[in-house]
Amino acid sequence: MTIGDKIPEILGVDQNGNEIKASDYIGQKIILYSYPKANTSGCTAEACSLQAHKEELAAAGYAIIGVSKDKVELQKKFADNQHLEFPLIADTDTTLLQTLGCWGEKVACGRKTIGILRTTYLVNEEGIIEKIFTPKEIKTKIHAEQILDYINK
Repeated sequence: MTIGDKIPEILGVDQNGNEIKASDYIGQKIILYSYPKANTSGCTAEACSLQAHKEELAAAGYAIIGVSKDKVELQKKFADNQHLEFPLIADTDTTLLQTLGCWGEKVACGRKTIGILRTTYLVNEEGIIEKIFTPKEIKTKIHAEQILDYINK
């Protein structure tokens, strides 16, 4: 997906077994971010950055939704361990990740693999993507600050 595209209506099932839909957020902006694996250092840093700035992001009109290929149980454990107060979608079949365009080839330690490309989509009140942070742009420890800098320009 690219800037100007509408996100899918059905986003998936979160760590609590709730179906998450784009229409649940009509009138609200969304930070929809994909991360490779729950409970890893980079993904934990990113999630904790977003959680630490959740109130500031909410004051700017944004809800946070994370998505990875992890199973519901692992998403739940991750959310509980890190005290995350936002949905983490368990996209085990990669339907949403593929639709968003954040599932593909990547290089890690000189090895090519297929997996999740860490990406963040800022979505407006109508469900339209307005900004995409690509894997090379995202600094996990300060990602919330990156988003806040962008939206407060």
